Amino acid sequence: MSDKKKSPGIDHTLSRRAVLAGGAALSASLFTPKMLRAEDFPTDAVNTTGLAVTDTTVTCGILHSVTGTMAISETGSVQAEKLAIEQINAQGGILGRKIEYIQEDGASDWPTFAEKARKLLVQDKVASVMGCWTSASRKAVLPVFEQHNGFLYYPTFYEGLEQSPNVIYTGQEATQQIIAGLDWVNQTKGAKSFYLLGSDYIWPRTSNKIARKHIENFMEGCKVVGEEYYPLGHTQFNSVINKIRLRKPDVIYAIVVGGSNVAFYKQLKAAGIDPAEESPIVLTISVTEDEIRGIGGENIEGSYACMKYFQSLENENNVEFVKAFKEMWGDDIVIGDVTQAAYLGPWLWKAAVEKAGSFDVDKVREASPGIELTSAPEGYVKVHENHHLWSKTRVGRAQLDGQYEVVFETADLVEPDPFPEGYQ
Repeated sequence: MSDKKKSPGIDHTLSRRAVLAGGAALSASLFTPKMLRAEDFPTDAVNTTGLAVTDTTVTCGILHSVTGTMAISETGSVQAEKLAIEQINAQGGILGRKIEYIQEDGASDWPTFAEKARKLLVQDKVASVMGCWTSASRKAVLPVFEQHNGFLYYPTFYEGLEQSPNVIYTGQEATQQIIAGLDWVNQTKGAKSFYLLGSDYIWPRTSNKIARKHIENFMEGCKVVGEEYYPLGHTQFNSVINKIRLRKPDVIYAIVVGGSNVAFYKQLKAAGIDPAEESPIVLTISVTEDEIRGIGGENIEGSYACMKYFQSLENENNVEFVKAFKEMWGDDIVIGDVTQAAYLGPWLWKAAVEKAGSFDVDKVREASPGIELTSAPEGYVKVHENHHLWSKTRVGRAQLDGQYEVVFETADLVEPDPFPEGYQ
């Protein structure tokens, strides 16, 4: 009899009908105007803490890397947040106030993120911030947000093991992505051996720590045959590719981020490891459509990605979102998982502020659990009490055209569990 434990997290699902039955929830359509007049919400009543709120405007911050190695990944987040702000303003804003934004560049440098976060909160008095991508940048700004009681909407899938009263996590955590993806490749592809590869900072290392524990403790007969990390911006992967060829894993589990992805996938293909042949299978949790633009579909075709959103999703919400995104940013633009999660930030903020009837951070925080977006591009999400989102898990297979074909999705929403037992 096996002593392997049952995997927590993967079956923490809730049907949409059951979620909708929650009486405390507030529905918010992304495309249905909800006109509120500013005169019905006096500034001295909705802003008691000195935030950048006037009778006609409210200011938020946008804090992402638009320069450096992470720009390839974070530019889409900036574009999505600006689109959401434009759409919200077209509906009359928040509490009758148009959103203005102050954008700062984290420049792919974690101390710079902390410096810019402090500026936005202390000097600019922004009412909220949409920002960060890497866990390193989020960890750098977190003390600043908690010290100054700011409110951050963080869009990236991440390793979990965190829950802050000053952050709403709009991407997925480990049980919704890492654990779910490993179970999928094991159960559907029969994968037993894994080579873990990542960039050298918090998210890949912690994610692979969770992946290793899951593989070794919860997946019958499975093992890790290698684990390597490389600095951000690294471009020479031939050595590790040779190790992979020698050890012959069933799966290359890749958590390489930013511009390094371009070099890795091109060198992998040049070395004769074609993801389309699935020998080994390439499974990533870090390559969205945004990165494929730089990698080239011909270099990554056949790889699998575990995300909650792909541009190719066929639902009415997503069709409208993709159309609006392309109208604003160009027909050749692509939309990845984090881009969509970033788009949710301003809408979740709007819904929470209007539920609270105030821009005060403490009141917005209290109002946030239970907030629903029934017209989210990914389909439907709800804010959990732990500040993460109920959402579906999906697996996509990379296509030559740079899009993903969805080959798996959970029937129901997966409950976020940032502190799964047995993985800490």
